[in-house]
Amino acid sequence: MGMTVLNVVISGLLMGGIYALIAMGLSLQYGVGRVFNISHGEFIMVGAFFTWALFSAFGVNPLVSLVIVGPVTFIIGFVLYRTIFSRLRIKSPSPAAFEGSSMLAAFGILFIIQNIVLAIWGANIRGYTYLATGVNFGGAVFAANRLVTLSFAIMIGLAFYIFLAHTRLGKAIRAAAQDPVTAGLMGVNINLVLALCFGFGALMAGLAGTLVSMCYSVDATMGLGYTIIAIIVVVLGGLGSIPGSFFGGFILGLIGSIVTYIEPGLSLAAYYGIFMLLLIVRPAGILGR
Repeated sequence: MGMTVLNVVISGLLMGGIYALIAMGLSLQYGVGRVFNISHGEFIMVGAFFTWALFSAFGVNPLVSLVIVGPVTFIIGFVLYRTIFSRLRIKSPSPAAFEGSSMLAAFGILFIIQNIVLAIWGANIRGYTYLATGVNFGGAVFAANRLVTLSFAIMIGLAFYIFLAHTRLGKAIRAAAQDPVTAGLMGVNINLVLALCFGFGALMAGLAGTLVSMCYSVDATMGLGYTIIAIIVVVLGGLGSIPGSFFGGFILGLIGSIVTYIEPGLSLAAYYGIFMLLLIVRPAGILGR
């Protein structure tokens, strides 16, 4: 019994680490930039495919791919905001109108990215083997790649939180999230900060995609499922709360692992059930205000 509990808990933490990274990126994009980025999962898919391509074609270690995929997805996100979302923000008559138009634009980006990947790599499921050897952890055996994934997810998440909490740019981002008008009056370049937030959100998604590819196969349609999970985690942790998204990811991962152990087919239904319950009981989330 004890071995089973340990296996369920660690499996939940392993998946929760990836959920945390995904949700932190979406929380930043929506909490600061007010862009409800439905295409968020496509950046995860792009990161996963880039990592697979680098490993398959050139033998690049997936952990090394993190320093390649991160900047690439950041640039894509930054350029998309500067060319599309910033224009929508300027032309929208109200913040509510901007949220609606930006969500529609994100839907378009979702299908554009998905079809570009389909044109380049096709619809086949891709995958590679990396650190698949078993590791005995407290009597339970896990693939080494999953333990490495968990370690890097925690390190990346903590490093990103420290960046937001203790750097000058991080303080500017937090100021823009709380009151963009006042932050602008204090000298913060709001347009640049919002573009950086979208880029950082894409970067986190790309890094999560690299970690996902180390453990699971990838395909061109995988993004939407991760977007849905990210939305649930963001609501669970609290809209705009980076620490809430971090802890919410691990909580959802644990819940998913428990439900999967009891009945594998009910994990997604359990996620939706939690989502609806939160909207009714505590719409602000765990750490939301």
